[in-house]
Amino acid sequence: MIYLTRKEHFNAAHKLARPDWSDEKNIEVFGKCANANWHGHNFDLYVTVKGNPDPLTGFVIDLKRLSTIIKEEIVEALDHKNLNLDVPFMEGLMPSTENLAIKIWEQLLPHIEAHGCQIHCIKLYETENNFVEYFG
Repeated sequence: MIYLTRKEHFNAAHKLARPDWSDEKNIEVFGKCANANWHGHNFDLYVTVKGNPDPLTGFVIDLKRLSTIIKEEIVEALDHKNLNLDVPFMEGLMPSTENLAIKIWEQLLPHIEAHGCQIHCIKLYETENNFVEYFG
């Protein structure tokens, strides 16, 4: 089994706040992330797939194809968007990095499996110091 990782990048804004809570409660729980004027991040996305290399090509998946899938299904949907307002697959969810990683996995899964490999991990960096990993 070989593990192969592709890195992509996108910028997006969000606000962490529950509409059923007061501003004070949202600030208490979410801090600066509850800013009424939103805030943004420069996200780095690492998609790791796994499988056995094709005996003819030596590839688990063609990296150009993997990059295209990630760009078409994720980057185009998220880049320079407001995660609270502009992204249908995030509708109704708190746009935390944790929830975003889960939804990215779900969006990529059928496209990756169609190429004969599996997603092993989604690693999503929100900042240089904060990231999540999701293993499905």
